[in-house]
Amino acid sequence: MIAVIQRVSKAAVYIDGKVKGSIESGLLVLLGIEDADGGEDVEWLGRKIANLRIFSDEDGVMNKSVLDFNGDILLISQFTLHASTKKGNRPSYIRAAKPDVAIPLYEQFIEKLEIELRKKIQTGSFGAMMDVELVNEGPVTIIIDTRDKK
Repeated sequence: MIAVIQRVSKAAVYIDGKVKGSIESGLLVLLGIEDADGGEDVEWLGRKIANLRIFSDEDGVMNKSVLDFNGDILLISQFTLHASTKKGNRPSYIRAAKPDVAIPLYEQFIEKLEIELRKKIQTGSFGAMMDVELVNEGPVTIIIDTRDKK
């Protein structure tokens, strides 16, 4: 799994011009799933994101997690995070999991984040054409690949 995590002051996802999900202060998470991913990746990455200390404390030091101030998460599935650009100019998405593998893992990941945050999170719709709007605060953007967890 690859996650692009952005600290935001607000974010929203639109489908067919209508708001599907929106948050104020928190994290926008773009999630790419590949065939090799499984439950261990869901558990590790969900815990890591919920506890990632990238929000400023009273001294202006990035020392707080989204949990520490009851922030929100907007989760968007994004298979293009697994694009391979080694050959030619047209990216290959061969590493990206097909829906029969990706959808159950995406749903497990939603559940994991909701357990970690102890509340519902906002999401896009898997496989839909979406427009994502955000205000990246900082800017702060972190990329985590579960293949690098060891």
